[in-house]
Amino acid sequence: MDWFYAIVYGIVEGITEFLPISSTGHLILTGDLLGVPWPRAVKNTFEVVIQGGAILAVLVYYWRDFLNIRHIGTDPSQRTLWLGVVVACIPAVILGLLFGDVIKANLFRPSVVAWALIVGGIIMWLVESRRIAPSVHEIETIGIRKSLFIGTIQCLALLWPGFSRSASSILGGMVLGLDRPTATKFSFYLGVPTLGGAALLDFIKSREILAQIGIINVVLGAAVSFVVAYLAIGWLLRFVSTNDFKGFAVYRVVVGALILVLIWTGVMGNSSLA
Repeated sequence: MDWFYAIVYGIVEGITEFLPISSTGHLILTGDLLGVPWPRAVKNTFEVVIQGGAILAVLVYYWRDFLNIRHIGTDPSQRTLWLGVVVACIPAVILGLLFGDVIKANLFRPSVVAWALIVGGIIMWLVESRRIAPSVHEIETIGIRKSLFIGTIQCLALLWPGFSRSASSILGGMVLGLDRPTATKFSFYLGVPTLGGAALLDFIKSREILAQIGIINVVLGAAVSFVVAYLAIGWLLRFVSTNDFKGFAVYRVVVGALILVLIWTGVMGNSSLA
């Protein structure tokens, strides 16, 4: 059955990684609802490593754009863009190194995810309802200060499992005046070093842990994540070009409330999953 769990995890990761609904939260809930029998260390590591598939999807989807990094020495706009991406990653790297293990040990449980979904959904609705006219329409013109702010806001997802890295970075960008497609695209870019680095580090450090379910299953989960995430990226970009995020806000609140009901009725457990 390990192959089945790997496929399901890959599908959930691919769909939710870049949508503003929290991949970490949905993976935690998936493991709880399916009763995945893997040890906690295996589940936690697997969930991080298969993010590599979703990140590869970004690289493939935007491969022409990423090739422009070779002009960083001669093109000021490319230099500003990629310096902004690097600067935006710094807060998450620092917090992850300092508090990552503590957060996993204490906050990876359904009730935490449920409240993060609800609060994030409410914030998303408020941001969309009080939207000012966007002033930034190109990813190359975001600038270092705005990039750092977006990277700092992104840390909400690290500190509060279930809040969503995509949601926090996209909403942070919109508050700063980025239009919806630009904020979404920057969130994709920001995920490459943030999530890609975490996935690679966990894979290198935890190969023996992953061996308990077989490397083939790890590759399977990452491959499924890649395919589904690639499709999700294209869909989300088309969606945000003509729609706002209020639908996602409603989804988050409904799912969060449903989780709390399942916990209250005893259908879903609420122990730490780290």
